[in-house]
Amino acid sequence: MIKSIKSKFFLTLMLGICFLGFQSTSVAVESEFSNDTVIITVDSTNLQFSPSEVTINEGQTVRFFWSGEFLDHNAIDSNGLFDTGDPNTEVDYSFTFDKGTNSTYSFICEPHEALNMVGTIVVNPFNGTAPSETNQTADVMHVTNESSNLMYGFLAIPTLAIIVFVSRYFK
Repeated sequence: MIKSIKSKFFLTLMLGICFLGFQSTSVAVESEFSNDTVIITVDSTNLQFSPSEVTINEGQTVRFFWSGEFLDHNAIDSNGLFDTGDPNTEVDYSFTFDKGTNSTYSFICEPHEALNMVGTIVVNPFNGTAPSETNQTADVMHVTNESSNLMYGFLAIPTLAIIVFVSRYFK
């Protein structure tokens, strides 16, 4: 009986890990860049902002957007220039960097700062043109694909463990 309880507990634990890994890291916002807005989302699997580093020009807007997250997040500038509010699983906050705000801004997720969930926004002086949309899209898609590959690589281990466990103990 004890072996049966331990087996069921182990199976439940492994299934729980798999389901947590399969959770969506946020609603699919596909590289939604315009010439004026750059979107920063959350990669809950790796507890990081995506992208974690952004370069924009004065006059552009940074939109912090995530929805359906398992954990609460927020984004707060270390100097207090912007603040998405209290940590939440759903955030849609935009901040426009007006002329005269060119600088480098570091921001954190308060609940996960100790886990190095930080980001950087570099604001260049306004030069009359917006950054190339193609380059930004390619960079974000690269970051998204890397984090997705890491998640699926991680999920292979508990999935294989469940297969072995089920084949051994439930013949």
